[in-house]
Amino acid sequence: MARQPRAAQESAAHTDWRLRLALAGTLLAVVVVVLGAFTRLVDAGLGCPDWPGCYGHLTWPDEEHEILRANEAFPHAPVELDKTWPEMVHRYFAGGLLLLVGGLTVLAWRRRGQRAFKQTHFLLALIILQAAFGMWTVTLKLWPQVVTAHLLGGMATLSMLWLIVERLRNRGRSIPVHEYRALQRIRPLAIVAVVAVVLQIALGGWTSSNYAALACADFPTCHGEWWPQTDFQQGFNIAQHIGPNYLGGALESDARTAIHVTHRIGALLVSLLVLTLAALAWRAGSRRWAVGLAGVLALQVGLGIANVVMFLPLPVAVAHNAGAALLLLGLLTFCYRIQTVQPAARQT
Repeated sequence: MARQPRAAQESAAHTDWRLRLALAGTLLAVVVVVLGAFTRLVDAGLGCPDWPGCYGHLTWPDEEHEILRANEAFPHAPVELDKTWPEMVHRYFAGGLLLLVGGLTVLAWRRRGQRAFKQTHFLLALIILQAAFGMWTVTLKLWPQVVTAHLLGGMATLSMLWLIVERLRNRGRSIPVHEYRALQRIRPLAIVAVVAVVLQIALGGWTSSNYAALACADFPTCHGEWWPQTDFQQGFNIAQHIGPNYLGGALESDARTAIHVTHRIGALLVSLLVLTLAALAWRAGSRRWAVGLAGVLALQVGLGIANVVMFLPLPVAVAHNAGAALLLLGLLTFCYRIQTVQPAARQT
């Protein structure tokens, strides 16, 4: 009889360790996503022309003799100190995240029969793929397809880590039967909202990687018109050939306008979906969730508008990327809790 409590204690301790690592990984993933946005927005994506080092250094060249040697070795890409360090700091944090998820994977081997075993291995594979996308971002000279996929991979990594946290700390929540039934009815809409936000994030990545964030410098109109001249065929030509260098963008003005307008339309659709979901959650009795989702949405829309009217200030643009992650995590958490919550037993 003494073995069972001991086994339960060991299992609880193992879960606690995984929860701590998953929480640390989530926070680290947030830092990586924000640093990735910062690196992209300060045009430091090609701050280091090689990978995984920087001009052959483990850090980056900052001494005069190191810079001279680096310029001789890479004459096509002279050292710019304000761009080398953001790129390498981003790589360091991404490498730290890879090691942390490796630790989660090792812990998962002690409970191979559990669902977390597959989840952590998939997560590890995803981060390794992310490292490859990081390399291709450099070697393919900021090709928009790769940059956008790299952003989505970062969001997917963050989302998976957070869902692992949610699963590990789930203690069998229960709610009144009427609230449970109402939430189950809006579950499909919550899933649709998650998909819509993911697509909007992809549109945001495509907007940023094609340097179309300022294609419309006014709001709510664009170039003083409600429907300006656009070129959707070129703007969304994902089969475009790999060019020599996409720093600064390679599309014409009408193509960039098409991307920007589409991102605005996407923001409007996402807003309608999330606000509808928040209203239904309020009616179902989940008022804190309703206020939270509506509040994060309002913040994100406000940041997007500020980016346009204030001509893309760096702090606001970085916060807009963080806001997208926060909105996605909020919706994912809401969906997960709808799925796992149980109706409270009726009192007799």
